[in-house]
Amino acid sequence: MSDASKAAPAGEGPIRVMAPPAGKYRWIVMWLLFAAMVINYVDRQMIGFLKPTLSSEFGWSETDYADIVFWFQASYAVFYLIFGRVMDKIGARWGLGIAFLIWQIGHMMHGAARDLSHFIMARMLLGVGEAGGFPGGIKAVAEWFPKKERAFATGLFNAGTNIGAIVTPLVVPILVLSFGWQAAFVVTGVLGLVWLPIWLIVYRRPREVKTLTQGELEWIEQDPADTVEKIGWKKLLTVKETWAYAAGKFLIDPIWWMFLFWLPDFLGKNYGLDLKTFGPPIVAIYLLSDVGSVGGGWMSGRFMKSGMSLNKARKLTMLICALCAVPVAFAAFASNLWVAVLIIGLATAAHQGFSANLYAFPGDVFPRSAVGSVVGIGGMLGGIGGMIMAKYAGFVLDKIGTYTPIFVVAASAYLVALLVVHLISPRYEPAKV
Repeated sequence: MSDASKAAPAGEGPIRVMAPPAGKYRWIVMWLLFAAMVINYVDRQMIGFLKPTLSSEFGWSETDYADIVFWFQASYAVFYLIFGRVMDKIGARWGLGIAFLIWQIGHMMHGAARDLSHFIMARMLLGVGEAGGFPGGIKAVAEWFPKKERAFATGLFNAGTNIGAIVTPLVVPILVLSFGWQAAFVVTGVLGLVWLPIWLIVYRRPREVKTLTQGELEWIEQDPADTVEKIGWKKLLTVKETWAYAAGKFLIDPIWWMFLFWLPDFLGKNYGLDLKTFGPPIVAIYLLSDVGSVGGGWMSGRFMKSGMSLNKARKLTMLICALCAVPVAFAAFASNLWVAVLIIGLATAAHQGFSANLYAFPGDVFPRSAVGSVVGIGGMLGGIGGMIMAKYAGFVLDKIGTYTPIFVVAASAYLVALLVVHLISPRYEPAKV
C-alpha cells in the first residue's frame, strides 16, 4: 500500500486523500445492516405505539408501563455488554445472526401475552436479542469501512432505526384493526425472519469475499494496521477512552428511548391523536431523524475532507447537533401539533447526528479487535441510563402529569455528553491498549 493511502493517526492532523475504490460490496453490507435496524425498530417501537390500546385493555398505570420499559432496558443493558464481547470473539456474521433470531422470537411472544408479567418476560427476551444489534453493526462497519467513512456508514445503517419507526405507524394500525394486536406481533415477526438467511449468505470478512475487488480491499484496509490480539474487559476498563464513549452513551441513549416509548403517548395526551391518526406526525418526526442520522455522519466526513482533524471534525459535528436539541425543552408548550412535531423532529435528528459520530468513536480510537467490547460496555451504560429514564418518566407523568421536566432533561443531555467526552478524551488519541 502506498504512503498516500495511509490515514493519519486518530486525532492528529488532516485525513489524507485516497482515490475512491472500484467495487461497492461494503455498501451491500451496510444496506443489510440498515434492513436489520428497520426490523429492530419495528419490533421495539410497537409497544409504545400500542400503549393506549394495551393500557386500556389491561388497566396499566403509567408506572406499570414504565416497569415494562425498565425491564426491557435491564436485559438490554446486561446483554449489550455480553454481545459486545461475543462480536469480538465469533464475529459479526454469527453474532448478529444469533441476536436477530432471539429478538424475533421475543417479539412474536408478545402476541401470546395475557397480563403484565407476560409482557415483561417478552420484553426482556426482546431486549436480550436486540442488545446484539448495534454491537454487531458497529463491528461490521469497523471491519468493512476505513475511518473516514465509518461515521457516514454508521449514520446510514442507523437511519434504518428511523425507517422502522416510520413503518410502524403505517403498517401496525392496518394489522391491529384488521386482525387484532396479537396478530400484529406475530405477522411482523415472521416477515422479519426473511432477513436472517440473506445475512448469513452474504456477510463475510473482507478478505473472505472472493468477488471483492483489489481496489476496494485496499480502500477498506487503508488505515494503519492494528493489533489482532484479543483485548479483555479488564484492560479496556482501565482505558479512559472506554469511559469517554460509555459516559456519552449513558447520557444520550435514555433520551432516544424516551422518544421511542413515550412519543405516541405525548401526542395522544396533548393533541388528541389515536391509533388511526398517530401516523403522519410520527412519520414526519422520524423522517427528520433520518436527515440527522445521514447528515451527521456526512458532516464530519466532509469536515475531514476539507482538512480538519478527526478530533475537531467529530466534536464540531456533535456540538452542532447538541445545540439543535436545545429547543425541545419547550415542546410541551407548543399549542400547534405541527410546531411540536418540528421541535421534536429537530431534537431526534440532532440525536441521530450526534449518535452517528459517537458510535464512530470506538472504531476511531480502538483496534478492530476491541471495538465490539467497547461498544458493549457503552451500550450497557446507555441501557442503565434508559432504566433510570423509564422510572423518571413514569414518576413525572404519574405525579406531575406533564412532559416538560422530561423534555428539559432531553434538551441539555447532548451538551453535557459532549463536555464529558471532551474532558475525558480532549485529543481523541488512539487508546493505549
